[in-house]
Amino acid sequence: MTTLEALDFFHGEEMIADPYPVLRRMREISPVLREPVHDVLVVTGYDEVLTVVGDPETFSSCTSTTGFMAGFPVPLEGRDDAEVRALIEAHRDSLPFSDQLPSFDPPKHTAHRSLLSRLITPKRLKENEEFMWRLADRVLDPYLAGGGGEFIRAVATPFALLVIADLLGVPEDDHAELAAELTGDVALGSADGQTAMAHSPLEYLYARFAEYIAQRREAPRGDVMTEMALATFPDGSTPEVIDVVRVAANLFSAGQETTVRLLSSGLKLLAENSGLQERMRRTPGDIPNFVEETLRFESPIKGDFRLARATTTVGGVDVPAGATLMVHFGAANRDPRIFENPDTFDPDRANARRHIGFGRGVHSCIGAPLARAEGRVLIQRLLERTTEIAIDDAAHGPRQERRFDYVPTYILRGLTELHVAVR
Repeated sequence: MTTLEALDFFHGEEMIADPYPVLRRMREISPVLREPVHDVLVVTGYDEVLTVVGDPETFSSCTSTTGFMAGFPVPLEGRDDAEVRALIEAHRDSLPFSDQLPSFDPPKHTAHRSLLSRLITPKRLKENEEFMWRLADRVLDPYLAGGGGEFIRAVATPFALLVIADLLGVPEDDHAELAAELTGDVALGSADGQTAMAHSPLEYLYARFAEYIAQRREAPRGDVMTEMALATFPDGSTPEVIDVVRVAANLFSAGQETTVRLLSSGLKLLAENSGLQERMRRTPGDIPNFVEETLRFESPIKGDFRLARATTTVGGVDVPAGATLMVHFGAANRDPRIFENPDTFDPDRANARRHIGFGRGVHSCIGAPLARAEGRVLIQRLLERTTEIAIDDAAHGPRQERRFDYVPTYILRGLTELHVAVR
């Protein structure tokens, strides 16, 4: 086992397949611990993560997705608070992904996030859930008819993609084109299997949503996309088209990817436990807590980054101005101070919903209600339409020698493939 002193926290193989033993060792030493290779303070404690994400004045999100790779043109640590604050503001617009919502701080973040407020309403979510039930059967029909297969590409990806398309008001006539462009799947609507934007999905989303928003501003239609197009900032000003497009595209891309990981993690847990399957079939009212425990146990987003604007302390550890921190949601969700026997999956866990798989604070996932509904609907429908779900031994090996591959990144936690057989 690699010692913590020699560990490359962000690229080590042991951090991909099963990072939890390392995270546990780090938290036992200190819930805020500086890793040795990239000099990042990794926050693994639950309360400590909440302290950081709950204080956007002290901890900037300008490097939320890039962290130590942000590329500031000058070093930050070793300077006083005022210098660090000034340098962050001077250079933040030139940093990677600086035009994306996750990298904004209040008040800009507050204003831009408000553009989604007309979408995430109880009425709209109810309409979207009605679409989910129809869509679940549509994506499951060929999968079940074939006895199962690779779940992520065949079911989870098109389901998550089209649910968000519906929420955002993408016309249903355009769903096939959208799915084909973003998945490259002929069966989902591509005429010849060629996807012009296959290597630049964000560019495709920007172009497509810009077209929708511009059209709706010129000729409102009374649909959801029109509501987005006509939304204003809290001060009453009208956003540029690109501002609306970026917010919509961010919700689309981030929500799809994380929901796919949630669905596949949940199905893996069910497929490995026939007794749990049977229980969920008998008592579907238990599925929502199963989803919450899945989010705790295998958080789709491992975590993201913050940049300290001022000298402070977190969990009794000194944090200098200019320091980069990684708030590790996956580690926090296994903190034994909050969750008893945290490395055990417990569908009856009373406080499962205390997980921070959706983050917390100003950057908490605005699509959390959507993801919860997607998990509940697809899992319930899959269980209702099957009598047995089992891991495909030919693809993943026999029970005692399972082989699963995980996304090789320090941001996401999820399987790359999941092959199951269904009856």
